[in-house]
Amino acid sequence: MPHTANLNFVAAYLIHMTNLPEPFQQTIRNLLGERSTEFFHSLRENSPISVRVHPLKNHPWRNLEQVPWSEAGRYMKERPAFTLDPLFHAGTYYVQEASSMFLEQAFQASVDLDEPLRVLDLCAAPGGKSTHILAMLNRRGLLISNEAIRSRASILAENIQKWGYANCVVTNNDPSDFQRLSGFFDVVVVDAPCSGEGLFRKDPGAIAEWSSQNVQLCASRQRRILSDAWDALREGGVLIYSTCTYNTLENEDNLCWLRDQRDVAFVQIPLDPAWGVEEVRAGDVVGYRFFPHRVRGEGFFLSVVRKLESAPSVRSRAAKKLSFPTGKTAQVLANWITPESSPEFIMFNDLVFFLPAGATEDATVVIQNMHVIYAGTNVATVKHEKLIPAHALAMSVDMRADQFPSIDLDASTAIRYLRRETLPSADIPRGFALVRFEGTPIGWVNALPNRVNNLYPAEWRIRIAGR
Repeated sequence: MPHTANLNFVAAYLIHMTNLPEPFQQTIRNLLGERSTEFFHSLRENSPISVRVHPLKNHPWRNLEQVPWSEAGRYMKERPAFTLDPLFHAGTYYVQEASSMFLEQAFQASVDLDEPLRVLDLCAAPGGKSTHILAMLNRRGLLISNEAIRSRASILAENIQKWGYANCVVTNNDPSDFQRLSGFFDVVVVDAPCSGEGLFRKDPGAIAEWSSQNVQLCASRQRRILSDAWDALREGGVLIYSTCTYNTLENEDNLCWLRDQRDVAFVQIPLDPAWGVEEVRAGDVVGYRFFPHRVRGEGFFLSVVRKLESAPSVRSRAAKKLSFPTGKTAQVLANWITPESSPEFIMFNDLVFFLPAGATEDATVVIQNMHVIYAGTNVATVKHEKLIPAHALAMSVDMRADQFPSIDLDASTAIRYLRRETLPSADIPRGFALVRFEGTPIGWVNALPNRVNNLYPAEWRIRIAGR
Protein backbone atom coordinates (compact mmCIF):
# COMPACT_ATOMS: atom_id res chain seq x y z
CA MET A 1 0.00 0.00 0.00
CA PRO A 2 1.55 3.38 -0.99
CA HIS A 3 2.22 5.86 1.78
CA THR A 4 -0.65 8.31 2.45
CA ALA A 5 1.61 11.29 1.76
CA ASN A 6 2.42 9.85 -1.67
CA LEU A 7 -1.30 9.35 -2.36
CA ASN A 8 -2.00 12.97 -1.43
CA PHE A 9 0.82 14.18 -3.69
CA VAL A 10 -0.47 12.17 -6.65
CA ALA A 11 -4.04 13.35 -6.03
CA ALA A 12 -2.93 16.98 -5.78
CA TYR A 13 -0.96 16.65 -9.03
CA LEU A 14 -3.87 15.09 -10.89
CA ILE A 15 -6.32 17.64 -9.55
CA HIS A 16 -4.03 20.44 -10.71
CA MET A 17 -3.72 18.86 -14.15
CA THR A 18 -7.47 18.50 -14.60
CA ASN A 19 -8.17 22.03 -13.29
CA LEU A 20 -11.19 20.98 -11.26
CA PRO A 21 -12.97 23.53 -9.04
CA GLU A 22 -12.04 23.14 -5.38
CA PRO A 23 -15.66 22.74 -4.15
CA PHE A 24 -16.13 19.90 -6.63
CA GLN A 25 -12.91 18.26 -5.44
CA GLN A 26 -14.24 18.41 -1.90
CA THR A 27 -17.54 16.85 -2.98
CA ILE A 28 -15.66 13.88 -4.40
CA ARG A 29 -13.45 13.57 -1.31
CA ASN A 30 -16.57 13.52 0.87
CA LEU A 31 -18.10 10.78 -1.28
CA LEU A 32 -15.03 8.62 -1.85
CA GLY A 33 -12.44 9.38 0.81
CA GLU A 34 -9.11 7.76 -0.08
CA ARG A 35 -10.66 6.32 -3.24
CA SER A 36 -10.90 9.85 -4.66
CA THR A 37 -7.34 9.48 -5.99
CA GLU A 38 -8.54 6.74 -8.34
CA PHE A 39 -11.46 8.90 -9.39
CA PHE A 40 -9.31 11.92 -10.26
CA HIS A 41 -6.91 9.70 -12.18
CA SER A 42 -9.81 8.29 -14.24
CA LEU A 43 -10.68 11.79 -15.48
CA ARG A 44 -7.36 11.84 -17.35
CA GLU A 45 -8.22 8.66 -19.25
CA ASN A 46 -10.12 8.47 -22.53
CA SER A 47 -13.88 8.12 -22.29
CA PRO A 48 -15.30 4.74 -23.35
CA ILE A 49 -17.14 4.81 -26.69
CA SER A 50 -20.45 3.01 -26.75
CA VAL A 51 -23.49 2.54 -28.95
CA ARG A 52 -26.83 0.79 -28.57
CA VAL A 53 -27.84 -1.27 -31.58
CA HIS A 54 -31.40 -1.39 -32.87
CA PRO A 55 -33.09 -4.69 -31.98
CA LEU A 56 -34.90 -4.97 -35.34
CA LYS A 57 -32.40 -3.46 -37.78
CA ASN A 58 -29.25 -5.24 -38.88
CA HIS A 59 -25.81 -3.93 -37.95
CA PRO A 60 -22.40 -5.66 -37.82
CA TRP A 61 -21.61 -4.05 -34.45
CA ARG A 62 -23.77 -6.63 -32.71
CA ASN A 63 -20.60 -8.70 -32.44
CA LEU A 64 -18.75 -6.09 -30.37
CA GLU A 65 -18.22 -6.34 -26.60
CA GLN A 66 -21.50 -5.93 -24.73
CA VAL A 67 -22.24 -3.27 -22.14
CA PRO A 68 -22.90 -5.57 -19.16
CA TRP A 69 -26.15 -3.94 -17.97
CA SER A 70 -27.70 -3.50 -21.43
CA GLU A 71 -28.63 -6.24 -23.88
CA ALA A 72 -28.13 -4.01 -26.94
CA GLY A 73 -25.27 -1.84 -25.61
CA ARG A 74 -21.88 -2.27 -27.26
CA TYR A 75 -18.40 -0.87 -26.60
CA MET A 76 -16.24 0.32 -29.49
CA LYS A 77 -12.43 0.28 -29.55
CA GLU A 78 -12.23 3.65 -31.28
CA ARG A 79 -14.61 6.40 -32.31
CA PRO A 80 -15.53 6.36 -36.01
CA ALA A 81 -16.97 9.31 -37.93
CA PHE A 82 -20.57 8.50 -37.07
CA THR A 83 -21.93 11.35 -39.19
CA LEU A 84 -20.34 9.79 -42.28
CA ASP A 85 -21.86 6.35 -41.62
CA PRO A 86 -25.06 5.78 -43.62
CA LEU A 87 -26.19 3.16 -41.10
CA PHE A 88 -26.17 5.84 -38.39
CA HIS A 89 -28.64 7.88 -40.43
CA ALA A 90 -30.70 4.73 -41.03
CA GLY A 91 -31.27 4.36 -37.29
CA THR A 92 -29.54 1.00 -36.98
CA TYR A 93 -27.84 2.19 -33.77
CA TYR A 94 -27.82 5.11 -31.36
CA VAL A 95 -24.61 6.63 -30.00
CA GLN A 96 -25.23 6.57 -26.25
CA GLU A 97 -23.11 6.78 -23.13
CA ALA A 98 -22.88 3.34 -21.49
CA SER A 99 -23.81 4.33 -17.93
CA SER A 100 -27.13 5.81 -19.01
CA MET A 101 -28.11 2.43 -20.51
CA PHE A 102 -28.65 1.30 -16.89
CA LEU A 103 -32.19 2.57 -17.49
CA GLU A 104 -32.81 -0.94 -18.86
CA GLN A 105 -32.18 -2.48 -15.42
CA ALA A 106 -34.52 0.07 -13.82
CA PHE A 107 -37.39 -0.96 -16.11
CA GLN A 108 -36.76 -4.66 -15.67
CA ALA A 109 -36.75 -4.32 -11.87
CA SER A 110 -39.91 -2.23 -11.58
CA VAL A 111 -42.45 -2.98 -14.35
CA ASP A 112 -43.78 -5.81 -16.50
CA LEU A 113 -42.51 -5.08 -20.00
CA ASP A 114 -45.02 -7.54 -21.47
CA GLU A 115 -47.83 -5.15 -20.48
CA PRO A 116 -48.89 -2.27 -22.77
CA LEU A 117 -47.40 0.50 -20.63
CA ARG A 118 -47.97 4.23 -20.88
CA VAL A 119 -44.56 5.87 -20.46
CA LEU A 120 -43.56 9.52 -20.28
CA ASP A 121 -39.95 10.53 -20.98
CA LEU A 122 -40.21 14.05 -19.62
CA CYS A 123 -36.82 15.58 -20.54
CA ALA A 124 -36.16 13.48 -23.62
CA ALA A 125 -33.91 15.33 -26.11
CA PRO A 126 -31.90 14.31 -27.97
CA GLY A 127 -33.56 10.88 -27.70
CA GLY A 128 -31.17 8.33 -26.20
CA LYS A 129 -33.46 7.21 -23.41
CA SER A 130 -36.60 7.45 -25.57
CA THR A 131 -35.21 5.18 -28.27
CA HIS A 132 -34.04 2.81 -25.53
CA ILE A 133 -37.54 2.78 -24.00
CA LEU A 134 -39.14 2.10 -27.38
CA ALA A 135 -36.85 -0.88 -27.86
CA MET A 136 -37.88 -2.22 -24.45
CA LEU A 137 -41.60 -1.66 -25.07
CA ASN A 138 -41.13 -3.52 -28.38
CA ARG A 139 -44.11 -1.88 -30.13
CA ARG A 140 -46.47 -2.43 -27.19
CA GLY A 141 -47.89 0.41 -25.15
CA LEU A 142 -47.23 4.08 -25.82
CA LEU A 143 -44.29 6.42 -25.20
CA ILE A 144 -44.74 10.16 -24.85
CA SER A 145 -41.35 11.70 -25.57
CA ASN A 146 -41.29 15.30 -24.38
CA GLU A 147 -38.84 18.17 -24.63
CA ALA A 148 -39.58 21.66 -23.30
CA ILE A 149 -37.14 23.52 -25.58
CA ARG A 150 -38.53 23.80 -29.12
CA SER A 151 -35.24 23.54 -31.02
CA ARG A 152 -34.25 20.43 -29.06
CA ALA A 153 -37.71 18.95 -29.58
CA SER A 154 -37.11 19.06 -33.35
CA ILE A 155 -33.89 17.04 -32.92
CA LEU A 156 -35.80 14.62 -30.70
CA ALA A 157 -38.49 14.13 -33.36
CA GLU A 158 -35.80 13.43 -35.98
CA ASN A 159 -34.17 10.73 -33.85
CA ILE A 160 -37.53 9.16 -33.02
CA GLN A 161 -38.37 8.94 -36.72
CA LYS A 162 -35.01 7.32 -37.50
CA TRP A 163 -35.61 4.72 -34.80
CA GLY A 164 -38.74 3.68 -36.69
CA TYR A 165 -41.37 2.79 -34.08
CA ALA A 166 -44.94 4.03 -34.43
CA ASN A 167 -46.03 3.83 -30.77
CA CYS A 168 -44.59 7.22 -29.84
CA VAL A 169 -45.84 10.80 -29.62
CA VAL A 170 -43.31 13.65 -29.45
CA THR A 171 -44.47 16.68 -27.47
CA ASN A 172 -43.09 20.14 -26.74
CA ASN A 173 -44.43 21.03 -23.31
CA ASP A 174 -43.31 22.39 -19.97
CA PRO A 175 -43.31 19.68 -17.27
CA SER A 176 -46.16 21.48 -15.48
CA ASP A 177 -48.43 20.91 -18.50
CA PHE A 178 -48.54 17.18 -17.73
CA GLN A 179 -50.66 17.91 -14.67
CA ARG A 180 -53.50 17.84 -17.21
CA LEU A 181 -52.87 14.08 -17.53
CA SER A 182 -53.41 13.17 -13.90
CA GLY A 183 -52.81 9.48 -13.15
CA PHE A 184 -52.26 8.70 -16.84
CA PHE A 185 -48.78 7.14 -16.89
CA ASP A 186 -47.42 3.84 -15.61
CA VAL A 187 -43.84 5.13 -15.80
CA VAL A 188 -42.42 8.64 -15.77
CA VAL A 189 -38.72 9.00 -16.63
CA VAL A 190 -37.07 12.22 -15.45
CA ASP A 191 -33.50 12.48 -16.76
CA ALA A 192 -33.18 15.83 -15.10
CA PRO A 193 -31.13 18.78 -16.39
CA CYS A 194 -28.17 18.90 -14.01
CA SER A 195 -24.77 20.46 -13.29
CA GLY A 196 -23.08 17.89 -15.55
CA GLU A 197 -20.32 16.71 -13.22
CA GLY A 198 -20.40 13.28 -14.82
CA LEU A 199 -19.46 14.83 -18.17
CA PHE A 200 -16.18 16.41 -17.01
CA ARG A 201 -14.03 13.74 -18.69
CA LYS A 202 -15.68 13.87 -22.12
CA ASP A 203 -16.65 17.56 -22.13
CA PRO A 204 -14.04 19.95 -20.63
CA GLY A 205 -16.47 22.80 -21.23
CA ALA A 206 -18.67 21.36 -18.48
CA ILE A 207 -15.87 22.09 -15.99
CA ALA A 208 -15.79 25.77 -16.94
CA GLU A 209 -19.57 26.04 -16.54
CA TRP A 210 -19.66 24.34 -13.12
CA SER A 211 -20.18 26.31 -9.90
CA SER A 212 -21.62 25.66 -6.45
CA GLN A 213 -24.34 28.18 -7.27
CA ASN A 214 -25.27 26.26 -10.41
CA VAL A 215 -25.53 23.04 -8.39
CA GLN A 216 -27.99 24.79 -6.05
CA LEU A 217 -29.94 26.15 -9.02
CA CYS A 218 -30.10 22.73 -10.68
CA ALA A 219 -31.29 21.04 -7.48
CA SER A 220 -34.07 23.60 -7.11
CA ARG A 221 -35.13 23.19 -10.75
CA GLN A 222 -35.08 19.40 -10.40
CA ARG A 223 -37.48 19.58 -7.44
CA ARG A 224 -39.84 21.71 -9.48
CA ILE A 225 -39.75 19.19 -12.32
CA LEU A 226 -40.38 16.27 -9.93
CA SER A 227 -43.29 18.12 -8.35
CA ASP A 228 -44.78 19.03 -11.75
CA ALA A 229 -44.53 15.46 -13.06
CA TRP A 230 -45.78 13.62 -9.98
CA ASP A 231 -49.51 14.02 -10.58
CA ALA A 232 -49.25 12.45 -14.06
CA LEU A 233 -48.14 9.15 -12.49
CA ARG A 234 -50.80 6.61 -11.53
CA GLU A 235 -50.99 4.95 -8.14
CA GLY A 236 -48.49 2.08 -8.15
CA GLY A 237 -46.60 3.62 -11.08
CA VAL A 238 -42.87 4.26 -11.01
CA LEU A 239 -40.78 7.40 -11.36
CA ILE A 240 -37.26 6.80 -12.70
CA TYR A 241 -35.07 9.74 -11.72
CA SER A 242 -31.55 10.18 -13.11
CA THR A 243 -28.81 12.76 -13.44
CA CYS A 244 -25.30 12.83 -14.91
CA THR A 245 -23.82 14.23 -11.72
CA TYR A 246 -22.28 12.99 -8.46
CA ASN A 247 -23.24 15.39 -5.66
CA THR A 248 -25.89 14.43 -3.12
CA LEU A 249 -27.74 17.74 -3.44
CA GLU A 250 -29.02 16.87 -6.92
CA ASN A 251 -29.43 13.19 -6.12
CA GLU A 252 -30.11 11.72 -2.65
CA ASP A 253 -31.19 15.06 -1.13
CA ASN A 254 -33.79 15.59 -3.84
CA LEU A 255 -35.12 12.08 -3.33
CA CYS A 256 -35.27 12.61 0.45
CA TRP A 257 -37.26 15.77 -0.26
CA LEU A 258 -39.65 13.81 -2.49
CA ARG A 259 -40.05 11.09 0.16
CA ASP A 260 -40.92 13.73 2.76
CA GLN A 261 -43.48 15.32 0.44
CA ARG A 262 -45.14 12.17 -0.93
CA ASP A 263 -46.05 8.58 -0.12
CA VAL A 264 -43.37 6.54 -1.90
CA ALA A 265 -41.32 3.36 -1.79
CA PHE A 266 -37.90 2.90 -3.37
CA VAL A 267 -37.29 -0.01 -5.73
CA GLN A 268 -34.07 -1.97 -5.37
CA ILE A 269 -32.29 -3.01 -8.58
CA PRO A 270 -30.32 -6.30 -8.56
CA LEU A 271 -26.63 -5.65 -9.24
CA ASP A 272 -23.80 -7.82 -10.48
CA PRO A 273 -20.74 -6.87 -8.38
CA ALA A 274 -18.60 -7.13 -11.52
CA TRP A 275 -20.38 -4.10 -12.96
CA GLY A 276 -18.82 -1.71 -10.44
CA VAL A 277 -22.11 0.16 -9.86
CA GLU A 278 -22.46 1.46 -6.30
CA GLU A 279 -25.75 1.22 -4.42
CA VAL A 280 -26.14 4.24 -2.14
CA ARG A 281 -28.61 4.77 0.67
CA ALA A 282 -29.86 7.72 2.68
CA GLY A 283 -32.21 6.15 5.19
CA ASP A 284 -34.86 4.39 3.10
CA VAL A 285 -33.81 6.24 -0.09
CA VAL A 286 -32.01 3.94 -2.53
CA GLY A 287 -30.00 5.07 -5.53
CA TYR A 288 -27.25 3.88 -7.87
CA ARG A 289 -24.13 5.88 -8.58
CA PHE A 290 -21.65 5.35 -11.42
CA PHE A 291 -18.03 6.50 -10.95
CA PRO A 292 -15.68 6.39 -13.97
CA HIS A 293 -12.93 4.66 -11.98
CA ARG A 294 -15.35 1.79 -11.19
CA VAL A 295 -17.36 1.34 -14.39
CA ARG A 296 -16.73 1.59 -18.12
CA GLY A 297 -18.84 4.67 -18.46
CA GLU A 298 -19.26 8.26 -17.30
CA GLY A 299 -20.71 9.67 -14.10
CA PHE A 300 -24.37 8.87 -13.59
CA PHE A 301 -27.00 8.49 -10.87
CA LEU A 302 -30.37 6.73 -10.97
CA SER A 303 -33.16 5.89 -8.56
CA VAL A 304 -36.55 4.18 -8.97
CA VAL A 305 -39.48 5.43 -6.89
CA ARG A 306 -42.87 3.76 -6.66
CA LYS A 307 -45.91 5.98 -6.07
CA LEU A 308 -48.07 4.65 -3.25
CA GLU A 309 -50.63 7.43 -2.98
CA SER A 310 -53.86 7.51 -4.95
CA ALA A 311 -54.13 9.60 -8.10
CA PRO A 312 -57.32 10.68 -9.93
CA SER A 313 -57.42 9.57 -13.55
CA VAL A 314 -57.42 12.09 -16.37
CA ARG A 315 -60.74 12.94 -17.96
CA SER A 316 -60.28 13.63 -21.62
CA ARG A 317 -61.85 16.66 -23.20
CA ALA A 318 -64.35 16.11 -25.98
CA ALA A 319 -62.57 14.30 -28.77
CA LYS A 320 -61.38 16.35 -31.68
CA LYS A 321 -62.71 15.07 -34.95
CA LEU A 322 -60.08 12.98 -36.69
CA SER A 323 -59.91 12.39 -40.44
CA PHE A 324 -59.17 9.00 -41.93
CA PRO A 325 -58.14 8.12 -45.48
CA THR A 326 -60.73 6.13 -47.38
CA GLY A 327 -61.19 4.18 -50.60
CA LYS A 328 -58.22 3.58 -52.84
CA THR A 329 -55.87 5.63 -50.66
CA ALA A 330 -56.60 3.48 -47.63
CA GLN A 331 -56.09 0.32 -49.69
CA VAL A 332 -52.69 1.42 -50.98
CA LEU A 333 -51.53 2.52 -47.53
CA ALA A 334 -52.59 -0.78 -46.00
CA ASN A 335 -50.31 -2.57 -48.48
CA TRP A 336 -47.35 -0.43 -47.38
CA ILE A 337 -47.50 -1.48 -43.70
CA THR A 338 -47.13 -4.96 -42.20
CA PRO A 339 -50.60 -6.17 -41.12
CA GLU A 340 -49.34 -7.49 -37.75
CA SER A 341 -48.66 -3.89 -36.68
CA SER A 342 -52.46 -3.26 -36.87
CA PRO A 343 -52.08 0.23 -38.34
CA GLU A 344 -54.74 2.87 -37.90
CA PHE A 345 -54.27 5.69 -40.43
CA ILE A 346 -55.02 9.29 -39.49
CA MET A 347 -54.92 12.37 -41.71
CA PHE A 348 -53.66 15.82 -40.69
CA ASN A 349 -54.24 18.16 -43.62
CA ASP A 350 -52.44 16.38 -46.50
CA LEU A 351 -50.25 14.17 -44.30
CA VAL A 352 -51.09 10.58 -43.41
CA PHE A 353 -49.75 9.06 -40.19
CA PHE A 354 -50.36 5.73 -38.57
CA LEU A 355 -50.47 4.51 -34.99
CA PRO A 356 -50.82 0.94 -33.80
CA ALA A 357 -54.52 0.38 -33.22
CA GLY A 358 -53.96 -0.45 -29.56
CA ALA A 359 -52.24 2.89 -28.93
CA THR A 360 -54.60 5.20 -30.81
CA GLU A 361 -57.01 5.90 -27.97
CA ASP A 362 -54.26 6.81 -25.51
CA ALA A 363 -52.44 8.87 -28.14
CA THR A 364 -55.65 10.79 -28.82
CA VAL A 365 -55.87 11.81 -25.16
CA VAL A 366 -52.34 13.18 -25.38
CA ILE A 367 -53.02 14.95 -28.68
CA GLN A 368 -56.06 16.64 -27.12
CA ASN A 369 -54.13 17.89 -24.09
CA MET A 370 -50.58 18.58 -25.25
CA HIS A 371 -48.60 20.45 -27.88
CA VAL A 372 -47.73 17.61 -30.26
CA ILE A 373 -45.04 18.04 -32.91
CA TYR A 374 -44.94 14.46 -34.18
CA ALA A 375 -47.10 11.36 -33.68
CA GLY A 376 -46.87 7.75 -34.82
CA THR A 377 -45.21 7.27 -38.20
CA ASN A 378 -45.66 9.69 -41.09
CA VAL A 379 -46.50 7.41 -44.03
CA ALA A 380 -47.21 9.71 -46.97
CA THR A 381 -48.26 13.08 -48.30
CA VAL A 382 -51.41 13.15 -50.44
CA LYS A 383 -50.88 15.46 -53.40
CA HIS A 384 -53.40 15.62 -56.25
CA GLU A 385 -54.63 12.12 -55.39
CA LYS A 386 -51.03 10.90 -55.55
CA LEU A 387 -49.24 9.37 -52.56
CA ILE A 388 -45.68 10.58 -51.91
CA PRO A 389 -43.99 8.21 -49.44
CA ALA A 390 -42.61 9.94 -46.33
CA HIS A 391 -39.03 9.60 -45.15
CA ALA A 392 -40.28 8.23 -41.82
CA LEU A 393 -41.85 5.32 -43.71
CA ALA A 394 -38.40 4.33 -45.03
CA MET A 395 -37.14 4.31 -41.42
CA SER A 396 -40.13 2.36 -40.10
CA VAL A 397 -39.77 -1.18 -38.77
CA ASP A 398 -43.35 -1.72 -39.99
CA MET A 399 -42.79 -0.87 -43.67
CA ARG A 400 -43.28 -3.59 -46.27
CA ALA A 401 -40.14 -2.97 -48.33
CA ASP A 402 -41.23 -5.53 -50.91
CA GLN A 403 -43.94 -3.11 -52.07
CA PHE A 404 -41.37 -0.72 -53.56
CA PRO A 405 -38.55 -0.93 -56.09
CA SER A 406 -35.19 -0.45 -54.41
CA ILE A 407 -31.74 0.89 -55.25
CA ASP A 408 -28.60 -0.27 -53.43
CA LEU A 409 -25.84 2.34 -53.11
CA ASP A 410 -22.16 1.96 -52.28
CA ALA A 411 -20.70 3.97 -49.39
CA SER A 412 -19.57 7.04 -51.35
CA THR A 413 -22.85 7.31 -53.30
CA ALA A 414 -24.84 6.84 -50.09
CA ILE A 415 -23.00 9.81 -48.57
CA ARG A 416 -23.81 11.85 -51.66
CA TYR A 417 -27.44 10.91 -51.20
CA LEU A 418 -27.35 11.92 -47.51
CA ARG A 419 -25.88 15.27 -48.53
CA ARG A 420 -28.96 15.60 -50.75
CA GLU A 421 -26.89 15.71 -53.92
CA THR A 422 -28.21 14.59 -57.28
CA LEU A 423 -27.77 10.91 -58.09
CA PRO A 424 -27.07 9.49 -61.55
CA SER A 425 -30.28 8.37 -63.24
CA ALA A 426 -28.94 5.22 -64.93
CA ASP A 427 -30.57 1.94 -63.84
CA ILE A 428 -33.07 3.66 -61.54
CA PRO A 429 -36.68 2.60 -62.24
CA ARG A 430 -39.18 5.38 -62.88
CA GLY A 431 -41.25 6.56 -59.94
CA PHE A 432 -40.59 6.34 -56.21
CA ALA A 433 -37.85 3.97 -55.17
CA LEU A 434 -36.40 2.97 -51.83
CA VAL A 435 -32.71 3.85 -51.42
CA ARG A 436 -30.68 1.31 -49.42
CA PHE A 437 -27.18 0.92 -48.05
CA GLU A 438 -26.01 -2.60 -47.18
CA GLY A 439 -29.62 -3.73 -47.50
CA THR A 440 -30.96 -1.12 -45.04
CA PRO A 441 -33.29 1.69 -46.21
CA ILE A 442 -31.91 5.22 -45.91
CA GLY A 443 -34.63 7.13 -47.81
CA TRP A 444 -36.41 7.71 -51.13
CA VAL A 445 -35.84 9.06 -54.61
CA ASN A 446 -38.34 9.91 -57.31
CA ALA A 447 -36.99 9.02 -60.75
CA LEU A 448 -38.43 11.18 -63.54
CA PRO A 449 -37.73 10.83 -67.29
CA ASN A 450 -34.92 13.41 -67.24
CA ARG A 451 -33.70 13.51 -63.63
CA VAL A 452 -33.78 11.85 -60.22
CA ASN A 453 -35.21 13.86 -57.33
CA ASN A 454 -33.43 13.22 -54.05
CA LEU A 455 -36.16 13.13 -51.37
CA TYR A 456 -33.89 13.06 -48.32
CA PRO A 457 -35.18 15.68 -45.82
CA ALA A 458 -33.32 18.93 -46.49
CA GLU A 459 -33.08 19.81 -42.81
CA TRP A 460 -31.37 16.48 -42.03
CA ARG A 461 -28.74 16.52 -44.76
CA ILE A 462 -25.05 15.96 -43.94
CA ARG A 463 -23.14 19.23 -43.96
CA ILE A 464 -19.63 18.17 -42.90
CA ALA A 465 -16.85 17.36 -45.37
CA GLY A 466 -15.42 13.88 -45.84
CA ARG A 467 -15.62 10.74 -47.93
